[in-house]
Amino acid sequence: MKKITCAAFALLLLTYATAVAQNSPQDYPQWRGRNRDGAASGFSEPKSWPEKLTRRWKVEVGEGYATPLVVGKTVYVFTRRDGKEVMMALNAATGKIVWQTSYPAPPLATGSAAASHGNGPKATPLFHNGKLYTLGLSGIVSAFDAATGKLLWQKPAPAEQPYFGMAVSPVGDKDLIIVHPGSHGPLTAFDAKTGDVKWAAIGDSAWASPIIVELGGTRQVVSMTSKSVISVSVTDGALLWQHPWVSSGTASTMTPIVYGETIIVGSQKMPITALKPTRRDGKWVADVVWEAKEVSLFMSNPALIRDTLFGLSERSSGQFFALDAKTGKVLWLGPPREATNTAVVKAGDLLFLLNDDAELIVAKSSRTGFEPLKRYTVADSATWAQPTITGNRVFVKDVSSLALWTLN
Repeated sequence: MKKITCAAFALLLLTYATAVAQNSPQDYPQWRGRNRDGAASGFSEPKSWPEKLTRRWKVEVGEGYATPLVVGKTVYVFTRRDGKEVMMALNAATGKIVWQTSYPAPPLATGSAAASHGNGPKATPLFHNGKLYTLGLSGIVSAFDAATGKLLWQKPAPAEQPYFGMAVSPVGDKDLIIVHPGSHGPLTAFDAKTGDVKWAAIGDSAWASPIIVELGGTRQVVSMTSKSVISVSVTDGALLWQHPWVSSGTASTMTPIVYGETIIVGSQKMPITALKPTRRDGKWVADVVWEAKEVSLFMSNPALIRDTLFGLSERSSGQFFALDAKTGKVLWLGPPREATNTAVVKAGDLLFLLNDDAELIVAKSSRTGFEPLKRYTVADSATWAQPTITGNRVFVKDVSSLALWTLN
């Protein structure tokens, strides 16, 4: 009886520690970091940059391009192995598996346009109030206890499989988990504890991950769908405003970025655009502030450092750029043929650019030109996932493995 009590007490302590760990400045609890803006967590810049990074460990975890999360002393990774989607917790210092929970998940249909990327999940999990929330490739929505891995609730895959596979990363707000579920379904809020649907917005499907912002005193969810940029009330999902957005590359839309009172959006074969939502005569409207037609995005999200937006344009076979976020003016365009895709992370005044060929570039956030400081190779296979940078650590997910690199 004493042993059972001690075990239960230990589990209680672990559960409590997991629930409160999200407050650490080095935690990386969701897609694109703590604020969904591409920022590293608690970054610690080395006094001098090493010629090579140090690999502390590497673990085979399965296929997929979900960003690993780091909360406290644990790294969480969402992958696919042996025909199942797997949520896994590892010791961040050693790479040792703490727990793993799996469930059967269908592969992509034959002929899918995204088949070359494999059958692993693409959407990054969400750590929210001690729980993990995932969206699988086929549209399965799941909730797990972050301390134990117990599956708490799950919404099954829809009968109609999404053609490209789902890549929308959930966002949390108090007792709500908000995501486009199923076969590219409308923006939906689930009760975080039970999985019950609290509201479903009117609108079409989505290709990008939503953000939560407060504009004009109103808390709202902004998402890019296949036909428009929309904003809905966090409270009940009521449509607040929308802006037409029909791109020939709808699967390549970016996560919206907040800059002052504007929302910056972009996608393949479309100009990066700044919208200003305001209330006018009791109604919300979204006016175009500027358009940068010289650049467009392909499966890559830019990052904002003060008044400058940095990213990779699909033009010229992959070209880094910098835009003035106030005016949309192109400040510079880098050399051509840099990469097909890159994941952009901001860390103070620095940029980390992880190209899909496993090259990690450290560059200055210059407004006058592309200024790389170092270039490192961090994997032996493709790196489509966003890297997770916390303190002096860089967690890199390649095709099938997860590795920890350090800057010293």
